[in-house]
Parts: sequence; structure tokens; C-alpha cells
Amino acid sequence: MAAWPAVPLAINLCGSLLGMAATLTLIPAFRERFVAARLFGQDLNKASRRPVPEAQGVISGAVFLIILFCFIPVPFLRCFVEDGCAAFPYDEVGLGRRPERGGRGWAPVTGALFSVPQFVELIGSLLAICCMIFLGFADDVLNLRWRHKLLLPTMASLPLLMVYFTNFGNTTIVVPKPFRVLLGMHLDLGILYYVYMGMLAVFCTNAINILAGINGIEAGQSLVIAASIILFNVVELNGDYQDDHIFSLYFMIPFFFTTLGLFYHNWYPSQVFVGDTFCYFAGMTFAVVGILGHFSKTMLLFFIPQVLNFLYSLPQLFHVIPCPRHRLPRLNPSTGKLEMSYSKFKTKSLSALGAYTLKAVKSLHIVDVRSGMDEDGEYTECNNMTLINFVIKLIGPTHERNLTLLLLLIQVLGSVIAFSIRYQLVRLFYDV
Repeated sequence: MAAWPAVPLAINLCGSLLGMAATLTLIPAFRERFVAARLFGQDLNKASRRPVPEAQGVISGAVFLIILFCFIPVPFLRCFVEDGCAAFPYDEVGLGRRPERGGRGWAPVTGALFSVPQFVELIGSLLAICCMIFLGFADDVLNLRWRHKLLLPTMASLPLLMVYFTNFGNTTIVVPKPFRVLLGMHLDLGILYYVYMGMLAVFCTNAINILAGINGIEAGQSLVIAASIILFNVVELNGDYQDDHIFSLYFMIPFFFTTLGLFYHNWYPSQVFVGDTFCYFAGMTFAVVGILGHFSKTMLLFFIPQVLNFLYSLPQLFHVIPCPRHRLPRLNPSTGKLEMSYSKFKTKSLSALGAYTLKAVKSLHIVDVRSGMDEDGEYTECNNMTLINFVIKLIGPTHERNLTLLLLLIQVLGSVIAFSIRYQLVRLFYDV
């Protein structure tokens, strides 16, 4: 088994620590510039209405890109001084001849001096992330509609899908044990596999975006997911797919530390808002390592709270039940605690499917539904369907900081469950 590329990982870690320091410094330094450019909002969960700079994810994203741009040659340094690449895998193929040092002639070569496919992976991944940061910042500035938020990650994922197509092109999956009687051991999904990967990129970016609205939650959940992926990569470094996990670490370590710097300023009481820029940036980074690191199923396990939030939000996301623009909890000024926010609408405006859905979730006691009469006639209101409001429904009104801590604890618990599934329950579905 190949040794770990200790030097590239150490350089990556040092660069990431410098990136965290840069993020901590740059965010307050650019605060007034963002306010002057009218890129600010108001914290609706605070009594004061001071301007809070938005879209600060663009700073942590820019620092992340600078770290990895400077890091690009590091995994390939030995290619320039020795007859092989140590940090990335390569095929032992004869390449004919190479120039001797000093230019005095030609010498035979038996190993790859430069691994082009893995270099393309690195560049293609950075391109996809860079596109997503740009599109996320455009969303923060232009305030795009939700349908555009589904289209943007799809466009940004195209470089990623092309890298997968040119470098791997494998669309065959191992069928879980319960379905092998019908489908056999392996199944070639063809173009459907690329559809799956594109949808994965869309889900990762928007899943973080819809579990938002209180101080520290976007950066906090991303930190927990990143830490979980790093731990998974380290555990698997002694496995058969060491190189895939090294590739993932090259991205996850800088992401973790730059996000940690952002989290410091975004924690309660928040001095900055991360914006859609960060949500898109984080989601695409997770999609990149999951797809090109070949552990997309495991990565989705780390999104258990986001999946639950998405499923709970479906009636509002698809407008079966009216969905307001902001679904964050509301502050009760008299208590200083956050309470559930509600969506209010005319009862007769609800479709038959909406009425049935509302009746079903009410009977399951997962949504608080109220009815009444006002000057416009009969109305119905229900709490906005987010995991944040659901937690408030379970525990009652709570302080914003305590609510964020509880939600991050749920995220950690989700990762614990993910590791249990990955290393224990997986035996029920696959031969390991």
C-alpha cells in the first residue's frame, strides 16, 4: 500500500491555517465596503435593526480558491525531480523517452512523469466551485427567484460532469442485496448516472440554503459536515481507495478552516451574514469531493438533517401549501425568544391536494394548523415547514443561540448515525 503524501497534506494544512487567519482578518476589514455597496440586511431576529453585511461567503470562498490555486503544483512537485508522481495515482505505462537533465540527450522512462487525468480533476473541480461562488454572489446581488436557484447549480456542475466523463465514465453501480434477484449484481445506469450527479449538486447547494435563518446555522452545519467527511477520509486512507480520499482532503481541509473563520463572525450575535454565496460554495464543494472522490452515497448520509428538512419542506417548496419568502422563526420582543413563524392564507385558495396534505400533516401532529375568520373571510395558517420551526414546536420558544446549538447537535447526531450506517448496517445491503 502506498504511503500517505505527508508533505502535500502538511503544506495544505499550513495553507489552510493561514487561510483561516486571512478570513478572520478580511471579513471585518471589508465590512464597511459591503455596507457602502448596499450589500447588507437586517437581522429580523433582533430587536435592533442595525445593518449587517451580507454575502460574506464570497470572502471565505475567495480565500479558499487562493489557497488551492497556490496548492495546485504541490501534489505534482516530485514529477519535476523524480520519475513518478507520489500524491496522485498513475498508470505504469511506457512513455518512450524523456530529456536527460542538462539537455544532453534522451533517457528511457517507464513511469508517468505527470498524471494528466488527476490534474484535470483538480482543475475541473476548482472551475466548478469557482463558477458556483460567482453564481451565488450574483444571486445575493440580484436576488434571483427560486427557479433560478435550481438552474444555477445545474450549470455550474457541467464542468464537474465532464471531468467525470473524460476521466472515469463508469456508470455501473453495485445493486443492493434485496434487489439483486430482480436486477442482478451490477446495473449500468448510463445517462441516468449523470442525471443523478447533477441532481446531487443541486441538492447539496440548496439543502444548506433552505436550512437557514438563524445566526451561525449555515456555517455551523457546513463545519460539521466537513469535519465528518475529513474524519471519513482519514479512516479510509488505509483502504483500497486511498488516492480518492487524499483528493477529498485537499479540498476539505481548506474548506473547514476558511469556514471556521467565517463561523467566528457569523456566530450569535452575528456580525455578518454568509449569504447564498456561501451556501452555493459549500454545497458545490461537498458535491465535488463526493462525486470525484467516489463516495457520494456516504456523503449524502452526512446530510441526514438536510434530507429531513427537505422532505418536511416539500409541500411549501412545491407550493402545494403557500410558501412565504422568509420562513425563519419570529422573535417575541417581550421574551427575547424565537417562536414558530406561520404562513397565513385564505382557506378557499388552497387546492384539493393542499387541503389533503394539510389534513394529513395535522393528523400526524408535525404541523401546527389554525383556522379563523377575519375581514377577508375564512383563513388558515400553519407553521412554516422547516426543521428549525419543527424543533421549536417540540421544545417551545427558545433563545436563538440555544436553538442554533441544538440544531448543530442534531447535525452531529446525524453524522454519528451516518458512520453507524456506513460501517455497520451497510452489511445488510452490500458485501463488505
